[in-house]
Amino acid sequence: MFGESLVSPSTNRQFKRPLSGTLILVAGHAVPYRFDRLESDDGWFLKHFQSGEGALYVDHVREGVRLAAEVINSVLLFAGGQTDSAAGPRSEGQGYWLIAEHFNWFGYPEVRERASTEEFSLDSFLNVIYGLCRYREITGSYPERTVAVGWKFKGPRFDLHRAAVRYPATRFTYVGVNDPPRLAENIHFETVRRHGFVTDPYGTEPEPAAKRRARNVFHRQHGYASSCPELAGLLGHAGPALYDGPLPWD
Repeated sequence: MFGESLVSPSTNRQFKRPLSGTLILVAGHAVPYRFDRLESDDGWFLKHFQSGEGALYVDHVREGVRLAAEVINSVLLFAGGQTDSAAGPRSEGQGYWLIAEHFNWFGYPEVRERASTEEFSLDSFLNVIYGLCRYREITGSYPERTVAVGWKFKGPRFDLHRAAVRYPATRFTYVGVNDPPRLAENIHFETVRRHGFVTDPYGTEPEPAAKRRARNVFHRQHGYASSCPELAGLLGHAGPALYDGPLPWD
């Protein structure tokens, strides 16, 4: 089932590369720091609006691992950049990987051989496009299917991102795990955010661009245009019109 072994740059360990298959993408929300307190907010670097959410992020990690265990030709990626200065240079993606490691991969230790991180994304759109690029870096190809994992209420937003990169709907699935405690408040802001991605699919207008800059606290720069040359045009596209160049999944 698996091809040649690679070395994961995040962990310096052998990584078994599937010949082709599925990307399972878990979108990060925060950085953990107390692995003995992950079931409470005390174990996380949280923003004020994330109160009560810490333990729920563990469920996202668990579901990603479970899905990867079911789909044996998959690569599991925990996505999210170094977004919190208090956390230092630990990324959300790395933090989620460490949670899975802490819990011994929730009873599926074999998933560890197919799990890695994407550590440059700064919002949900970048989770998607950078996740596809990171899969390409690891496997040498693009996924035949993509499964994104996160909050239930964010499913429609991720479908907008899928459409923005013209990834086929028939090959994309969103798995909503749970919802945050203050769901009504989150839905209000989500409606605004989603409308923003309708008019600005690539998040390049001043307001979302400023949010990305604010989250990039260590001023990191990805190299995906080089490692994923097939997506260089898409990565540099600002919109608002959909990118109309060739894509690997056309």
